[in-house]
Amino acid sequence: MTPALELRDLRKSFGRPAVDGLDLTIAPGEFYALLGPNGAGKTTTLRMIAGLLPADSGEIRVFGVDARRHPVEAKKLIAWLPDEPQLYDKLDPLEYLEFVAGLWGVEPRRARERAEELLESLGLAEQRRQRCEGFSKGMRQKVALAGALIHEPKLLMLDEPLTGLDAASARLVKDILAARVKAGAAIVLTTHILEVAERIATRIGILARGRLAAEGTFEALKAGRAEATLEDLFLDLTRAA
Repeated sequence: MTPALELRDLRKSFGRPAVDGLDLTIAPGEFYALLGPNGAGKTTTLRMIAGLLPADSGEIRVFGVDARRHPVEAKKLIAWLPDEPQLYDKLDPLEYLEFVAGLWGVEPRRARERAEELLESLGLAEQRRQRCEGFSKGMRQKVALAGALIHEPKLLMLDEPLTGLDAASARLVKDILAARVKAGAAIVLTTHILEVAERIATRIGILARGRLAAEGTFEALKAGRAEATLEDLFLDLTRAA
């Protein structure tokens, strides 16, 4: 099976190494949590995969497509949701989603259907014709997530997607992401809420100083430490790096 994402010896420096020879493989249908302290290289890694930041060296392959040599082809397979998404405030959610769908070349009728489905599933149907400028952080986050999903990407990368969401909204988002994974998409999630990663991730990777300090299922990571929490493991691994 072709991996959803392959990183080989990926490097990026800003005076000092931010990502330092990272190797990573993620399969289709996998929910991967990429964890690490601030400055570990998580966001830099995701931005390089998304093509928003050039890598200094190394390989990035998305479903077999060389993202450094063929960035447009790779981007068609990817959605990237940053921790502070930007919306067009004068548009309403439906207009915004149809606009984003048009950028991806989604057929207009399918774009409208998909937009309506996403707004309904995210609890935004009643706000579909309200301008985004008056939305709360949580509502903006959900509209941005809908925008990331509108073209049905095969690789979805989310940087702190649950920030600003109440418990009910967070549950909706997690259910939608689980459905995408079940349909064969791969999801890479960064979060500082370790309990979220512990509950929903298929595998967990812990970055420290731009390198992968540990990787595996939660059960594998705590092998021999039955009572350990993910927080215990995270702190031990990042201190030792």
